[in-house]
Amino acid sequence: MLKQRIITALLLLAVLLPALFYPSIEPFGALTLLLIVAGGWEWARLNGCSAQRSLILGVALGSALAVFWFSGGLTQSWRLLWLVVGALWVVLSVSMLARGVPGWAAWPAAPRLWVGMGLIACAWLALVQARLMGLSFLLSVLMLVWMADIAAYAGGKSFGRRKLAPTVSPGKSWEGAISGAVGVFLLAAGWLWADARGWGDHNSLYARLWALGPVLAVLALLFLSAMSVMGDLVESLVKRSANVKDSSHLLPGHGGVLDRVDALLPVLPLAMMLATL
Repeated sequence: MLKQRIITALLLLAVLLPALFYPSIEPFGALTLLLIVAGGWEWARLNGCSAQRSLILGVALGSALAVFWFSGGLTQSWRLLWLVVGALWVVLSVSMLARGVPGWAAWPAAPRLWVGMGLIACAWLALVQARLMGLSFLLSVLMLVWMADIAAYAGGKSFGRRKLAPTVSPGKSWEGAISGAVGVFLLAAGWLWADARGWGDHNSLYARLWALGPVLAVLALLFLSAMSVMGDLVESLVKRSANVKDSSHLLPGHGGVLDRVDALLPVLPLAMMLATL
């Protein structure tokens, strides 16, 4: 399993990294759009759609976003959208976890399907606009989520005692979540330290948050760390409701696309919201 995970990760990096560092947005936008098609397909399957309808919905989602892209939507300001989507993520996350797995299954199928599709689409828009804002900005957002996940795993393994959401994700603990937040603070401090010595371009998420003041920066980082955990828990809850372990098997050793980007789904629009205040 480990060998399979490593091979898949290396293949993904071989494709993603050149697109990410390419000067223009087209390769990165097109590649991530394919991932959105896969994510839409997975979401439809998790919500009880047939194999054929799930594929149609995934392709339709990607096609709609492609039309949006070519009609100039990526270059527009979406500040109000980020505020609305950010608030929606907070409300949905809290209400879903409060209601638990049975509560999610009790919600009408159509709103579950289409709200999820909309949030996946907004995550792609935030991802590509973050890249347009600058490579360092996008990398700082991605690394925040990766650091929160890695530090939470390490802290949970070492110190985990109190379960965070035992009925949704038994492996997560409060100690792990706190460790994740500490890791994010260390990452932000290191990034700002490097910026101060001229090693960066002062365009990262951390630099933008620090410009708002230390108190707001600390609160924003805590909020983003918490929402990365929420994104993971929300997807775990949906998978438990669908009685599956992974969102799909598209990525051998890793599960599906949604399994890899669940924490990013809320953090990307929320980071754009904070960066465009």
